[in-house]
Amino acid sequence: MKEKNKKSAIIPARGGSKRIRKKNIKNFCGKPMIGWVIEKLIDSKIFSNVIVSTDDPEIAEISKHFGAEVPFFRKKELSDDFTVTVPVISNAILECEKIGYHFEYVCCVYPCSPFLTSNDLYESFHILIKGNYEFIYPITQYTHPIQRSLKFNKNNILTFYYPENELVRTQDLEVFYHDTGQFYWGKRLSWVNQKKMHTDGTGYIIPSWRVIDIDNEDDWKRAELMFSTFKQKFS
Repeated sequence: MKEKNKKSAIIPARGGSKRIRKKNIKNFCGKPMIGWVIEKLIDSKIFSNVIVSTDDPEIAEISKHFGAEVPFFRKKELSDDFTVTVPVISNAILECEKIGYHFEYVCCVYPCSPFLTSNDLYESFHILIKGNYEFIYPITQYTHPIQRSLKFNKNNILTFYYPENELVRTQDLEVFYHDTGQFYWGKRLSWVNQKKMHTDGTGYIIPSWRVIDIDNEDDWKRAELMFSTFKQKFS
């Protein structure tokens, strides 16, 4: 029986990515992308376990090489393009508990998060505890007010999506935020009961310069350039 784990990290890393082939294990600045994340989590000294939930033997092997645990293989029905995060983490917790793991707080960390920092993980966890929230996750401010967004009409003329804000100064508009897609702290029961991690949680604000959503090859190249330039800051 394993000793009770106060804080565990679970990385959901399925195979079969479409837009960037083998995205989770593709070479990023000298090592597989997931390798950077696993090493960051281990080096942070925050977690008792770093677990990878995957359906892919190659991802599993690379993950174990970098020090993560892969105690089970994820079911096919939780590994398609339409599966959302919460059921995957819930499943990982329950599968691990069958073989003796114990959880109190679980941090879901996405495998393509090279700009993850130990300080963000540490500070956000303490906000979670202090506020007794179900979840907490990093957010960042939109770089331009969404109330001034534009669209093309049927005549190919640009119009404001919110025309009432056309003449409003940007500094007078309410600030909005978006999820950075890096990590999500939650209580064990919050994951297992499959609560909504966004609307049942709170946010931890990080600067927008540390946020890149890696969805295509252009994003990947931009991320590599940024990581190579500012690597020492991501600690």
